[in-house]
Amino acid sequence: MMAMTRPTVGPLLFFTIAVVLGAYFAFAAVQGRYGILQRTQIESEIDAKRAERDALRARVDQMANLTHRLSDDYLDLDLLDQQARDVLGEMRGDEIVIR
Repeated sequence: MMAMTRPTVGPLLFFTIAVVLGAYFAFAAVQGRYGILQRTQIESEIDAKRAERDALRARVDQMANLTHRLSDDYLDLDLLDQQARDVLGEMRGDEIVIR
């Protein structure tokens, strides 16, 4: 008599679970919260923020220079004249206004 062999479900089940888990982790690595696409987006935001920071630093340096030039230790008369005219809205008699 021939012995009947039962179909083995164990290896098929193991293979199916392994494929599903592999697909899940591959998807999470690309699309997940800490995935490749999210990392690329964060890096581009970091670059934009660095550019904004550098522009603000340049503006702060410019304002510090102007502040120094109007301080008691160092007085730039041309800058003082320009600031006074801007604030008071006045001009000298020999100037011509072009709009």
